[in-house]
Amino acid sequence: MSQQSTNHILMIKPAEFYANPETMETNVYQVADTVENHHDIFQRALDEFRTFRDKLLANGVKVTTAHGHKGRPDMLFPNWAATFPNGKMMLCPMLNENRRAERVPEIINLLERSYEEVIDWTAYEDEGLYLESTGSICLDHVNKVVYSALSRRTSRELVEKWADVMGYDAEIFDTKSDPGCPDSKPVYHTDLVMNIGTTMVAVCASCIVDADRERIMSRLKSTHDVMELSVEQLRSFCGNALEVQGKGGKKMLVMSAAAHDALDDGQLEMIGQHYERIIHSPLPTIEKYGGGSARCLMLELF
Repeated sequence: MSQQSTNHILMIKPAEFYANPETMETNVYQVADTVENHHDIFQRALDEFRTFRDKLLANGVKVTTAHGHKGRPDMLFPNWAATFPNGKMMLCPMLNENRRAERVPEIINLLERSYEEVIDWTAYEDEGLYLESTGSICLDHVNKVVYSALSRRTSRELVEKWADVMGYDAEIFDTKSDPGCPDSKPVYHTDLVMNIGTTMVAVCASCIVDADRERIMSRLKSTHDVMELSVEQLRSFCGNALEVQGKGGKKMLVMSAAAHDALDDGQLEMIGQHYERIIHSPLPTIEKYGGGSARCLMLELF
């Protein structure tokens, strides 16, 4: 059986952080930084990053920290690369120009030393096709299923190609960030809609469009205990969580403090049946101006 999670995480310490103007068109969860200056935003985000990283370390998770570059406000979200339990590593095609610039040689070289096969799909950017790492695809490694919510950052062609190359079944679906609005934009990344652990899934079913919802929920329930999230909980980043392994291989669920606080007692009890503990840390600045949360900060190293 393939392992679902890992005990080793790559994080990228930001050199700069503010609301990325290039990504705001597709990310409805970002807030424009029109009032605060970039220096103050960055300092708070850096403090949040350090506190979060230190909590992972204190719980026995290995963390490799790389250093970001200026001019790349989203570099603390390593969506441009992914590694997998089969020993492969992928360089991923990104929608936005300043996010493509996050692929710097020193971090690529650091990763390549540990992986025999590197799949480079960055040329698909020239064709207008994108697959932004584990933001675009949520992976059930145990049952070999890839779940993917389509958006401008996630192309059906590449999800299907990834599934074919890796030997996974593909479950592809559409979403609405505001289900009550006919013109709603899709949720920009799948890892806001759901997180998949070894035995449990959390998913915002109501943001999956009617035509796809029953199929996706049925497939998830066939392999996992499923915890449903409300749209309000999605906006609090409850879906943007990740199973990790700590000392002794104990499985833990990592999320932000806002996500943890948005869960009700029954949901917390359910999580406790599947995980040793919840690791949660405050990320308000990163969530507000970056539109991403805890899961977005962690690149799994299998």
